[in-house]
Amino acid sequence: MIQLEKVSKTFGAGAGEIHAVKDVSLNIDAGEIFGIIGFSGAGKSTLVRCINLLERPTAGKVLIDGVDLMGLPEAQLREERRKIGMIFQHFNLLRSRTVYQNIAFPLRKSKLSKTEKHEKILSLLELVGLSDKTDAYPSQLSGGQKQRVAIARALANDPKVLLCDEATSALDPQTTKSILNLLKKVNNELGITIVLITHEMAVVKDICDRVAIMELGYVVEEGETADVFSHPKEKLTRDFMDTASNINKIYELLEEKHELTQIKNGEKLVLLTYSGGNAGEPLISYLAQKYQVQANIIFGNVDILKDKPIGKLVVILSGEAENMEKALQYIQARNVEMEVIRG
Repeated sequence: MIQLEKVSKTFGAGAGEIHAVKDVSLNIDAGEIFGIIGFSGAGKSTLVRCINLLERPTAGKVLIDGVDLMGLPEAQLREERRKIGMIFQHFNLLRSRTVYQNIAFPLRKSKLSKTEKHEKILSLLELVGLSDKTDAYPSQLSGGQKQRVAIARALANDPKVLLCDEATSALDPQTTKSILNLLKKVNNELGITIVLITHEMAVVKDICDRVAIMELGYVVEEGETADVFSHPKEKLTRDFMDTASNINKIYELLEEKHELTQIKNGEKLVLLTYSGGNAGEPLISYLAQKYQVQANIIFGNVDILKDKPIGKLVVILSGEAENMEKALQYIQARNVEMEVIRG
């Protein structure tokens, strides 16, 4: 669907040259929700603008359904861009036009009849839940309602792709949840491929099928969302996880020699990582019943990433030495990742 081949984008020249995107190659499948995440300055917003050539790459290829946008004449490029909708952090609505007129704006050069345009606009208003706001102006809307109008406007030309550049960053958590649910609805009902740029872990966990992590213009890690976040390979990915979890607080407590981390002779302080099917297993209670090994939970965190549970527990295990060894072997046999932190 979307292929980026060694895409780079440089701004300026000489001493002021900025390499915003560096040699990025990605394949995004039709119908998926793909997240591109990174801290500020990572290059993610520049990269998403390279997909529709709002920022023309300095090097590389951008292909949509096999068509290389970089090689198209201007008129043909404009036509291809009609297949790519885009929504922004600050909505970019026309303040002097009503909700109806904002959604109608991209249809001004459409071949649809006046009646067909009217029916399409009304159907889009119904899709985004704003049928009662037809004649309202942007100043009369909440932030979430403005973003719903922006989504409807982006869908007016029946795009194959919807690019979302920090689309929920200006919204409160409850409104963010409602917009993400709307995007999932758009993806499910219309089959539109969504590329979502964000720095918010909660957004990635809730909606993305696959994810790429960017740092200093490079993609440093990529894969299924649950896989990337249950077994992160890069420090940046682990840092992102830290923004949504208190698990790594244990290492700070260890340095401080906090009483929570103090263990007795024969005990073990262990970090357990669950992913997929094993996240729902009653592992702790089984250790107590089967091996008489007690587990004192210090920290616990379970997330649902695109319907897949992943979790981490920091526990102090105690019991007879022989039983402890059997318990540790059982944990590993259940495909639960285990790190003995102390003991």
